[in-house]
Amino acid sequence: MAKAIFFMALAGIVYVYIGYPLLLMAWRKTGRRPVRKNYCEPSVSLVMAMHNEQNTAERKLRNCFELDYPSTKLQFIVSLDAPTDDTEALVRNYAGERVEIHYSPVHRGKAEALNSGVAMATGEIVVFADARQQFDKQAIRELVANFADPSVGAVSGELVLLDEQGQESSDAVGLYWRYEKGLRAMESDIHSVPGATGAIYAIRRELFVPLPKDTILDDVVTPMRIVLAKMRVIFDAAARAYEVVSEKHSSEYERKTRTLEGNYQLFAKLPQLLLPWRNPIFVQLISHKLGRLLVPYCLVALFISNVFLLSGLYLVFFVGQVLWYVLAGIGWLISTRDSDVLSAATAGQQPVERTICETSSEN
Repeated sequence: MAKAIFFMALAGIVYVYIGYPLLLMAWRKTGRRPVRKNYCEPSVSLVMAMHNEQNTAERKLRNCFELDYPSTKLQFIVSLDAPTDDTEALVRNYAGERVEIHYSPVHRGKAEALNSGVAMATGEIVVFADARQQFDKQAIRELVANFADPSVGAVSGELVLLDEQGQESSDAVGLYWRYEKGLRAMESDIHSVPGATGAIYAIRRELFVPLPKDTILDDVVTPMRIVLAKMRVIFDAAARAYEVVSEKHSSEYERKTRTLEGNYQLFAKLPQLLLPWRNPIFVQLISHKLGRLLVPYCLVALFISNVFLLSGLYLVFFVGQVLWYVLAGIGWLISTRDSDVLSAATAGQQPVERTICETSSEN
């Protein structure tokens, strides 16, 4: 029994992180579906939900005004979710500059703030953005060009993580994010990605369904509803947003925890995603989203079963696992200490600013 559990757990882990990417590579060679991208200028509503964003709100709005898109076709909507800092005052300074504001005196959460913002939208395309990231000047053009293809219901842009020097991050977080984007590019080429990048994604306005108020990941729930409506959700690396990698270990931990909670919630809210005859990207969703949720359990099962198999290669594998967890623990302690020191030393610094105009490319 221990051997069976050991190999099943090992197979699950290997499939999620190695087998699935290899499957996508082979699948894309035989089933690639290019997007018929055409540069046009439909009306666009850019919706942002803000709570306490006094450190980023003004910079984000200035970035929006610099976007390369006709001002007469671009509507900016800020949904203020009962901010308790200076966010409201900062945003209202721009109310006369094409910015429309929805204000809630009660803190309702991001999902309801987005619902209120989209209710004000008049554009054919709705673009969702967060306050922290900066858009590439061509980002809107690149996003909306994909909607020339009638099969496309939503488009996820690319979030580029930057280090303090303004270069693409090459640390553990940056490398993992590159791996993740590689998966999304292949999934998009086959049919759809099982979720979008919350910092930059767009949908056809008529496809938006108001979000339940307790929604954790709007950038997964909304795209997956569109997939269930038999339309594609694609990834376009030419539509870029930039963000400086968080130096705080706790920030990354909180982000990962929120993502895991949101993925569990996704299957509870949309159980039809688990039905292959309803979900056209059933394999991708199970392999990418559900598989990631099961990996921690596989790791526990692998370690416990290995305890009962301490001979030959099994013993070598067990020692390797112990060393791995010890090194991971040491690395976590070091990163936590260094992050706290760096945070204290750089308190009050502004994020690195970078705006790059990219030439367009076909998906």
